Amino acid sequence: MRWRDRYGIRRLRGRKIAKFDREATDADIEALIAFARSRRGVEFYVEPETFATDTTAVAVADDGEWTRRRVGSPAVIHKVARDLALPVYDVQLTGYPQRMRAYNERRRKEEDTL
Repeated sequence: MRWRDRYGIRRLRGRKIAKFDREATDADIEALIAFARSRRGVEFYVEPETFATDTTAVAVADDGEWTRRRVGSPAVIHKVARDLALPVYDVQLTGYPQRMRAYNERRRKEEDTL
């Protein structure tokens, strides 16, 4: 079965990605949507394409829990955010939220106590 471009990833992606990376898929976008629908206060942070990685988005919940997925282009995550009525930010302009760093720190401490 051929992969369908449900979210416009192919149409909106623009430039080619690095040859070491894989392209964003519907499963990546659906994972971000599922995360956003199952948690409170989710915001999206777009990370730029790098030599080794395609454009990604980080979804950060109210408690700081987060997930990162490939999105293909910023336009894709902007469309998803608009459909879900959630904010989306450029991480190069805003940085990551403090609650995300606090969540990571709590996780590290929990791992150290195990």
